[in-house]
Amino acid sequence: MSSTLDGTPGRAAPGTAAERVTELRERMNGMQRARWEPNGRALPGGLAGLLPNGMLRSGVVYTVENSTSLIMAILGAATTDGGWGAIVGLPDFGVEAALGFGIDLERLVLVPSPGDQWLAVTAALVDVLPLVVVRPQRSVGAAEVARLGARLRQTGCTLLVAGTWAQSEAALRVTGSRWEGLGTGHGYLSGRDLTVAVIDRNGPRRTERLHLPDRAAGEAGSVDGLPVSRRDPARAVPAARRHPVAG
Repeated sequence: MSSTLDGTPGRAAPGTAAERVTELRERMNGMQRARWEPNGRALPGGLAGLLPNGMLRSGVVYTVENSTSLIMAILGAATTDGGWGAIVGLPDFGVEAALGFGIDLERLVLVPSPGDQWLAVTAALVDVLPLVVVRPQRSVGAAEVARLGARLRQTGCTLLVAGTWAQSEAALRVTGSRWEGLGTGHGYLSGRDLTVAVIDRNGPRRTERLHLPDRAAGEAGSVDGLPVSRRDPARAVPAARRHPVAG
């Protein structure tokens, strides 16, 4: 199961801010960072059309304002080779839905409720992991943005912000959505069409369309919410399972 740093029963005690960050760093020391190519990671399938040159660049920030599903799709596609990722400040992050997007929970660090220490926790994670997702708990000043940006460039980590952020490489916002699979009062969710507005740092605003789950992205996909390897298409999946839903 995913590693979690939280104050809920059965998990790490909250402690002071310094103690929590120290504990987090100690956990990270046991992880071997899987570094990406120097320039970043190319995204497959329809996800490639969302970003400049179809690449999730190293050392920069991308924002997704209003879609957990899109964040999960990018995270799943970017870590298909066993890379580590982290989710900070998303207490409603659905584990079953994450599996449906091919996210390996054994290599995912969850910090669902970091409180006032969300920025310090994020900074600790970008030191050791190639991809970190964070939902800011407050507005961030220019000096903080600059410091974290310098840290990202030094470590090569890519930061995916669920919300807004100054100086992002590209900003993604879902402007339209249509679900597939439901009839009149019956059926199961099987897919979702998204219309995504994209603002590149050095390009004009544009609109892209994306279908989730993106069958061309990565080696793993999902059927009715269960991960299915494309290298083993005969693998059986119970038909009664519902497809998980993320926002």
